[in-house]
Amino acid sequence: MAFDPNLDVKKFEEAVEFERTKITVSVHSYNEGIPKLQISRENKNADEQYNFAKLGRMVKEEAEKVLPLIGQAIEKM
Repeated sequence: MAFDPNLDVKKFEEAVEFERTKITVSVHSYNEGIPKLQISRENKNADEQYNFAKLGRMVKEEAEKVLPLIGQAIEKM
């Protein structure tokens, strides 16, 4: 069965922006399944547009700002 975006329900989404990157914490439930936490990063390019990037590692400042969002996301799960 192929992925159907109509079955993917976003239950929570919050983002925190930094100088050159944005980290988004969200909760999704596919086809009424178990809600799952997703953390993603987008980096600004030369045109100031955001492009998806691998989350990879976070510096302390990023982790400190993302942790409260993770707590809020867990409450929605």
